[in-house]
Amino acid sequence: MNAAPAPGPGGRLPVHRSLLFRMLASSLLIVVCAIAATAWLAVRTTTNAVRDQQGQVLADDTMIYRTLMSYAATHPDWSDAEPVVRDLARRTGRHVTVTPQDTAQSVTGGPVRASRSHGKPFATIDPLHTDPFLSPQAKGGSIDPTALGPYALRASDRQRLGHAADAVATCLTDASVPFERSTSPAGRPIIALLHDVSLKEQMTGADQQQHRAKRADECGLLELDVPTAGEDRALTTLNQVVNACLRRQRLPTVRLGLDFTSGTTAQDTGTHSAQNCIDTGRREQLAPYVAPAALLYVGNTSGSTSAPFDLSPANVLRTLVVTAAVLLLAAFVTVVTGIHLVRPLRALTRAAQDRDAHLPPVPVVRHDEIGRLTAAFNELSEHRARTEQQRRVMVSDIAHELRTPLSTIRSALEATQDGIIEADQHLTASLLEEVLLLQHVIDDLQDLAAADAGTLRLYPEPVLAEAVLRHVTDAHRTAAEKAEVTLLVHNPARLDLWADPLRLRQIVGNLVSNAVRHTPPGGRVTLHTHRDDATAVIEVTDTGTGITEEDLPFVFERFWRAEKSRNRKTGGSGLGLSIARKLTEAHGGVLSAAGAPGRGATFTIRLPLSEENEGTET
Repeated sequence: MNAAPAPGPGGRLPVHRSLLFRMLASSLLIVVCAIAATAWLAVRTTTNAVRDQQGQVLADDTMIYRTLMSYAATHPDWSDAEPVVRDLARRTGRHVTVTPQDTAQSVTGGPVRASRSHGKPFATIDPLHTDPFLSPQAKGGSIDPTALGPYALRASDRQRLGHAADAVATCLTDASVPFERSTSPAGRPIIALLHDVSLKEQMTGADQQQHRAKRADECGLLELDVPTAGEDRALTTLNQVVNACLRRQRLPTVRLGLDFTSGTTAQDTGTHSAQNCIDTGRREQLAPYVAPAALLYVGNTSGSTSAPFDLSPANVLRTLVVTAAVLLLAAFVTVVTGIHLVRPLRALTRAAQDRDAHLPPVPVVRHDEIGRLTAAFNELSEHRARTEQQRRVMVSDIAHELRTPLSTIRSALEATQDGIIEADQHLTASLLEEVLLLQHVIDDLQDLAAADAGTLRLYPEPVLAEAVLRHVTDAHRTAAEKAEVTLLVHNPARLDLWADPLRLRQIVGNLVSNAVRHTPPGGRVTLHTHRDDATAVIEVTDTGTGITEEDLPFVFERFWRAEKSRNRKTGGSGLGLSIARKLTEAHGGVLSAAGAPGRGATFTIRLPLSEENEGTET
């Protein structure tokens, strides 16, 4: 079965391959994807909103729990809790009810109907048995730290301990001992010594600990841990209860401090019985000072703990209608726009299919994107014509550059083959010189091609400009002496550049080689560097034939020579200056030329100095 022939320039394309159909299909696809993306985004946004709301609800519920737990830990009953509950309900917008387990009435005065009105309780408020998730500050003891009872400090004791802590802090500060100050729930100041980083290299860990202990003792830090009279009485009572429990279980007795721990507690005996005795004793001691356990119910005004999220049938229908309307409108706009856009594109297509290079430009009748495209097409046509002309000239120049050394090599080899000349060392050196000339032209062409394609690789590193100049002058010293030209570096400034050293030497070397070729015997080529603000300047100046004003715009053109006869005594491959400019631009710099007939020429390289690599001129 034969394939259908492709349509010619004047043929009609199938509908499915036309620009209008593709634009319509693409637009519809974009619209559908946009709507789907919008819907997905709306769902995600709603989901995140629900998640955020749930997080806020949990945060509010936790705050309610901790507030009421703090109240229970500091009050012996719930008789005065109603203002606190009402304030929490007002702040959070939630329905809050606290029901003590030992009464049939809630603290708000309403009847208790937990099974019907409140549902399951959110938590149990008991300062002596806290929820570790809702009260992480209770740690492993499960007793709320704000439940102080007989350990609450009097105002006079707090004032006295505060003054003592101020004195200790001042002493430690004067002794350059780092510390951290805080306050316990009971109002007792706490000063904790920190690790002194400055002593890390001077003392071992044990020496540092001994040094800190000495400083703490001198400043009276241990006096802050001495219990007050009220705390001492409470601790005595607690130790009696705890030790009675321990003796009943035949465990070693303990002496508890204000942190309710001892060196002979359960951590040393390896059993939980001692810790259980301590916790039981503390609960018995604190029970008269805290409110009894109560059930906490938290919900919205309807009694549930969360609000429903649902779309009604009317909202669903409205969403579908809006979606269909958007699709129809998008299709209509796409068809109208496509027909309007196809007309000028057809004119451009006819112009592009015409092979006549002398056609007049396509008229620009629009001032939108199509008009810009038409103008760009006209510019592209002109550029193509110029590029074709440049290509022909460049091919001619390359052929001329390669023909001369190849002709020399061929003639010498044919003469050797015919026995006219003998293949001696002189012939070999001459042929090698021509081969090196070919290699030089090919390398130059390769560098230019890489620069034009944007694939020229640079390996920048810190480079001393003076060293580059010295290296170049040493490399060209022999050629300069052979041409009887003086080559010197004049008063170079010390500039630290950030550049590719090999490419920078190639730039300066091409300029020096060009200057030596155009300087008559007895002349001079001078290299000089200085700094101009944030720019490093390298100048190569000669006393040669100079450059006319008419030739200045062309000195960096490829294969251009001031000597039109292409005499290699006065010109190289014609690529050196072009390569130098390309390499300079690759470094972010500028290469310029100046001169006058009979007064020599000056080529100036300007390279930017980055902030972190700016050199200092001396």
